[in-house]
Amino acid sequence: MLLWILSGSLVLFSSFDVWYFLRGSWMVIKSWFQVPVGDVLAEQVVHGRVLLHDLDFMCHMNNARYLRECDFARYAHCTRNGLFLAARALDATMLVGATTIRYRRSLALGEAFELRTRIVAWDEKSFYLEQRFVSKSDGFVSAVMLCRQNVIRGNPQKILEHLCKKKVDCPEISEDLQHWISFISASSQALRAESGLDDKNK
Repeated sequence: MLLWILSGSLVLFSSFDVWYFLRGSWMVIKSWFQVPVGDVLAEQVVHGRVLLHDLDFMCHMNNARYLRECDFARYAHCTRNGLFLAARALDATMLVGATTIRYRRSLALGEAFELRTRIVAWDEKSFYLEQRFVSKSDGFVSAVMLCRQNVIRGNPQKILEHLCKKKVDCPEISEDLQHWISFISASSQALRAESGLDDKNK
């Protein structure tokens, strides 16, 4: 029996990113039992620390780990402010459509950090979130990521109105965010042209 369990575990861990699903589920469950965040635009904070399995060959937190941590922080963010439930009630789904990240200073082994997540804007198709890695040692923003969260079978405004029971005004889009949105649009148009697709296939 023990051999079967060990063999099954080996197959499972070699075939799937088990720790990702376990941690993602834990973030949602933990956030579900925390105090709800009533302000959908409020910044939320998740605390983290650089561990051995986060390191690259330079003994810094590797690039992929930043994106992974951002995933978990968004799970917590959308659970506590109710976006997940509101989208589900409207039969909508939210998927990452684009991300960009700027690395400003490495996070070293054992370094504690805050991952701050907030919604900065939205349009007819997507939410735009900013996520910042802030070192607890001196408050330095070590990395900052922008994420475009596409809404499938719905739109952000309807989700917000369902959640907040009122119309929610979109914050003013910052200049850097507008540049990024323009880049995404230009890239999409170029790729459609390259593939011979028309606007209907965006």
